[in-house]
Amino acid sequence: MLFTGSGVAIVTPYKENGVDYKKLEELLNWHVNEGTDSIITCGTTGEASTMSDEEQRSVIKFTVEKINKRIPVIAGTGSNNTHHAIEMSKYAQSVGADGLLLITPYYNKCTQKGLIEHFTKIADSVNIPIILYNVPGRTGVNINPSTLEKLSKHKNIVAIKEASGDISQLVEMARVVPKDFALYSGNDDMIVPLMSLGGKGVISVVANILPKDTHDLVQYFLDGHIEKSLELQLKMKSLIDALFIEVNPIPVKTAMNLLGHNVGQLRLPLTNMLEENLGVLKKELKNYGFKL
Repeated sequence: MLFTGSGVAIVTPYKENGVDYKKLEELLNWHVNEGTDSIITCGTTGEASTMSDEEQRSVIKFTVEKINKRIPVIAGTGSNNTHHAIEMSKYAQSVGADGLLLITPYYNKCTQKGLIEHFTKIADSVNIPIILYNVPGRTGVNINPSTLEKLSKHKNIVAIKEASGDISQLVEMARVVPKDFALYSGNDDMIVPLMSLGGKGVISVVANILPKDTHDLVQYFLDGHIEKSLELQLKMKSLIDALFIEVNPIPVKTAMNLLGHNVGQLRLPLTNMLEENLGVLKKELKNYGFKL
């Protein structure tokens, strides 16, 4: 298993002329010190879709080198272009990534048969563990439980980040996958429900601002302190809602800048928050106990 606990879908700090590597190193060290269990780089929250290939390769390599095996590094290398995903996945493996996160093809989309062939082709090309990423709200494609059952038989496909928000689907996925196949929540407001079905943790957005609390939420559950875990889940709920009041990662990056992390600008087509939504985010940060 790649990790149990809280994996952060880390933001990418940008400057005018590209990635702010000094700030990225600072964030990586902060996450290790705060108890984050894994770094997931170049995902949706990292704005990978607006990175050049060169930037994506550079960020993956830099992250692997700076983390230096302290915790697992999982590289987002998915694409709607199977060949491109293979090339990026091979590169991530070559520079020492511990695993890969592969999103379902988007825009051109595909059938369930296409999903099986796409993921199998990528998995056949590498020798490191793969986490599939199911987020139909963004991609327009859902990994059906029966499809996941077939894919879970591949030796390199070991987990799924499930972000459909469909609890019935989640139950069926838990039923059909092997016992050693890991389920990670892709929704920060559904960590406890997922873990009640045998899930191993979360790949989290809110962990960008609450790394310790997100780690603790999962660890409490794993240690059998279910009430403490639930208490944290419910405490975080309103702030989590505010972090998705606009498309991710607009609110979380805005929150990080409000909290002094100075992670820089968003890349178009993502823009600054609408004033009324910014007000909601500030209110929920203050309600949680942050001083702005």
